Amino acid sequence: MNIIVCIKQVPDTTEVKIDPVTNTLIRQGVPSIVNPFDKNAVEAALQLRELHGGKVTILSMGPPQAKDALKECIVMGADEAVLVSDRAFGGADTLATSYTLASAIRALGKFDLILCGKQAIDGDTAQVGPEIAEYLNIPQVTYAAKIEKVNDQTLRVHREQDDCYEVIEAQMPVMITAVKSLNEPRLGTVWGCVRACRNDIKVLTAADMQVNYDRLGLKGSPTQVRQIFTPEARGQGKIITGVPAAEAAEQLAQMLCKSIG
Repeated sequence: MNIIVCIKQVPDTTEVKIDPVTNTLIRQGVPSIVNPFDKNAVEAALQLRELHGGKVTILSMGPPQAKDALKECIVMGADEAVLVSDRAFGGADTLATSYTLASAIRALGKFDLILCGKQAIDGDTAQVGPEIAEYLNIPQVTYAAKIEKVNDQTLRVHREQDDCYEVIEAQMPVMITAVKSLNEPRLGTVWGCVRACRNDIKVLTAADMQVNYDRLGLKGSPTQVRQIFTPEARGQGKIITGVPAAEAAEQLAQMLCKSIG
C-alpha cells in the first residue's frame, strides 16, 4: 500500500498567542507539536504497512520550521516526508490549504490511501481532510475508530458516532480521518532518530505543482478572520446554603433581578 499521511504542526495549546493587529496565530517563539489526531493517523499508517507492506509518506504544509514535525513522524517509523512550503501559501484558510495539499498529492504520484487526523487542535474545523478528498474526487470516511483491509481494493472502516459505530467499506484510493480511539501512537526509536537526522526533507513549492495561483494562500481563501479575542473572565459564583430550597430560590430570584437592573 502506498499511504500518504497529512499532518499539521500546531502551537502547543497551553501557549497559544494571538496577534491583536493581524488576528493570526503568533508562531515565533511559541513551542509547536504535531497535531495529536495526526499522530493517530501516522500510527494507523504504520500498522497497515506492517501488516500489508508498502510505503508511508508524511505530508505537511507550513513554514520551514514544520520540518521538525515531519522528522518526528520519521522517528516514529515513516519512510519519507515532504514539506509543502512557499510564501504563496501564506494566510490560507481550509479551502486553500486543502487545494494546495491535494495539488501536492497529485505531484507525488499514485497512492492507495490518504490518512488525516479528524481535525487540528488550533482550528478545530475538521474540514481539510474531507476537502482534500473532494479535490481528488475520491471516497472519504471520517472519524475512523478501526481500519481493516478487506482485499487489495477495499478497506473496512468502523466510523465512530455519538452512540454507535457505522461499518463502511470503501474502494481505494480513499481518504480516512482518524480519531483518538483508533490507536495509541508509538514512541520513536533510537534508529528512528538516526534516520530522521539523516533524512533530507523534500520541499515542494508552488512552482513544483500544477496550481492556479488565484486559489492559493490569502487570495484563494474565501474565509477571513475579522477578529479574535479572549473572552472576559467570569466573576466568582455564589452558592446559597443553609436555608430551605424555597428560600434559596427566592434569594436567587432577587439576585437575578438586581443583576439585570
